[in-house]
Amino acid sequence: MNVDEIVNQVTEKIYELEPALLERFGDQGKAKCREDNHHHMKHLQTAYELNETKIFTDYAVWLNGILTRHGMNTKHLIDNFEIIRSLLTEDKSEQAESYRQALSKAIETLKEDDGTEEVENDSY
Repeated sequence: MNVDEIVNQVTEKIYELEPALLERFGDQGKAKCREDNHHHMKHLQTAYELNETKIFTDYAVWLNGILTRHGMNTKHLIDNFEIIRSLLTEDKSEQAESYRQALSKAIETLKEDDGTEEVENDSY
């Protein structure tokens, strides 16, 4: 797994989907996005090495708290994690599968905490 390649692909995809980010934050913001994604990958690696998904989920909740206090939206972090997860779909290794599981659990937790989870059957 080439972490630098994944981080670059994630960053490019984020800026492709949200071109206004470049205008708003410039190249410095793009560099910060890469840095943040390296942190995401390091936490995924730690969760994998310790075989403990909760490490990444706790990181995601902690990070989301910081980001939302600074004006970011939880959806941005969820979108970021979904992009990483989608880039890992071709990798069938045990490590990539662990990363995908951790990302899925973190996304689910962030959606629940944010109140944006989808209600499958809302009939009473």
